[in-house]
Amino acid sequence: MENKWVRAALPALLIHGSIGTVYAWSVFKQAVADYIGASVPNVEWAFSIAILFLGLSAAALGHFVEQDIKKSALLSTLFFVVGMIGTGISIQQKSLIGIYIFYGVIMGIGLGIGYLTPVKNLMLWFKDNKGLGTGLAVAGFGLAKMIFSPIMMRLQTSVGLWQMFIVLAIVFAVMMLIGSVLIRKPLDWHEKPLKNKFNPVQLVKNTNFIGIWLMFYLNITAGLAIISQEKDILAGLTNTNNVAVFSVGAIATVVSIDAFFNAAGRIGFATLSDRLLDRNTVYRVIFAISLVMSLLAYFLPNTSGLMPIVLVAAFFLINAGYGGGFSALPPLLADRFGMHAISKIHGIALTAWAAAGLSGNQLASFIVHGLNMDYQIVFVAIAVLYAIAFLVSMVVVKPTQTLIN
Repeated sequence: MENKWVRAALPALLIHGSIGTVYAWSVFKQAVADYIGASVPNVEWAFSIAILFLGLSAAALGHFVEQDIKKSALLSTLFFVVGMIGTGISIQQKSLIGIYIFYGVIMGIGLGIGYLTPVKNLMLWFKDNKGLGTGLAVAGFGLAKMIFSPIMMRLQTSVGLWQMFIVLAIVFAVMMLIGSVLIRKPLDWHEKPLKNKFNPVQLVKNTNFIGIWLMFYLNITAGLAIISQEKDILAGLTNTNNVAVFSVGAIATVVSIDAFFNAAGRIGFATLSDRLLDRNTVYRVIFAISLVMSLLAYFLPNTSGLMPIVLVAAFFLINAGYGGGFSALPPLLADRFGMHAISKIHGIALTAWAAAGLSGNQLASFIVHGLNMDYQIVFVAIAVLYAIAFLVSMVVVKPTQTLIN
């Protein structure tokens, strides 16, 4: 069992396939709000806090992941499972503060550690195809939403809302523990101490890192603005007779297929980066496609017969680009800064995810609930973000290297 599929790919899918269910948030956020008697915008903060602590824990504990990925996998399991169980109990007790603590803080820490754990390992095992390796590592995030969204909907009706979290906590504990047992770095790789003390301040002063951080942040913010609202956007689309275009079943299907595109984008765009002279080019492709689809979704009238097709296509392609941004990041960082401190560097870069967790879905929620504007205005906002990200990828991020060894 000493091969890259057993020691790297399968553990990555088991770990990320569990923690990636954080992106099924839109499936139950309304039910949580109704059950505990809170508003959706207030409940929405639980997701934002979870992404915030994902980024913060990844930045703070990158060195721990570098040292021992088995221990980091186990620690991730502990935090994530305790967070799930605590969330279920908090919902049962109708405690919004409890949901913030368990779903946001505790589960968020498990997300950050678990997200980093398989990434470097896969780049080591897939050293000639780092993009493919990281694509496999984070594809589980997209697959998790696709697989578990319908399961969550069924569990809500069969066992209950808060009970769903307890059941899933048991399932994820088993999956992540198996991943923890299997994961291991290649026998010929030995972690070496850095010749010079790693200084994060020097990293954040590096123009390339700043540019990569910015375009990563903008891509996540735009993606989260849509992903967190897609169920409501689809439900709000009506025809000329004011009849809903998408049924509840159709919406569930679109959300699940969205997750497939998210996973496919993670593998596809990262693999594409292996074929390019400069991996930064793949981000330009992502931003260009997402920008065009956002503008189409805004300018096409709601009454147009093409609107449902364009809207669904926009969701699919934006989800693909959103996922691709995650998987293309580690090999791009490895190209610019080397492999020896990649988990630390990657962890610091993930603070962009933390920042986007506060701005992404909150941006969409503010536009729709705070300003009482139409959902289509969200597409204008993210089109601007994609345009800025494209400019950053062209002007700020350069092909120069700053190897850290």
